[in-house]
Amino acid sequence: MNGPVERDGREPLIPKHGGYRNLKSFQVAQLAYDVTVRFCDRYIDRRSRTHDQMVQAARSGVQNIAEGSVASGTSKKMELKLSNVAKASLEELRLDYEDFLRQRELPLWAPDDTRRKALVARRCATADEVADWVKKHGQDGPDGPGNRSMESIESIQSLYAGPAANAALVLIGVAIALLGRQVQALAASFEQNGGMTERLYRTRQQRRKAP
Repeated sequence: MNGPVERDGREPLIPKHGGYRNLKSFQVAQLAYDVTVRFCDRYIDRRSRTHDQMVQAARSGVQNIAEGSVASGTSKKMELKLSNVAKASLEELRLDYEDFLRQRELPLWAPDDTRRKALVARRCATADEVADWVKKHGQDGPDGPGNRSMESIESIQSLYAGPAANAALVLIGVAIALLGRQVQALAASFEQNGGMTERLYRTRQQRRKAP
């Protein structure tokens, strides 16, 4: 047994759980959700199914991380399942953003684009901070306004649509990567320590051996 222990050395039947607000995966997923709500309201027709689907996919990522964390007290298996659901929801959202760029013939930032690392290093905490970064640095690359004719820019809004989508993709990618590591850790812990059934058995054994 390598799980948490009480002061008397015994394994707690229900371990600490529900601290999802401290999870980096939750924090980044929540930021991606806030950014997505703002993005969809600005660039996607509110009456379209795509608008609702993107917002719901972003919300699902956040909610399932939280629900899994709360459920972990009595079901590590459920936590693992819901964390995977959260990851799948964010993968769906990533495809929606990529479709947005492709269908509008807007560039997708290359994996080595310096703006990706710059945005991650900025450690934005709110959607406002992300929007501010996009306005200041989103057009710094080869697809910036200096490399495009002004006649091709219909409005200031369309000018930032591409960078805003790419910035959201960066955040989603970070959240997916964090969830991937989280799922691996949960799977390893479940394989080694088991779940509620195993804890019940070990607790009974400890009490029988207690003087």
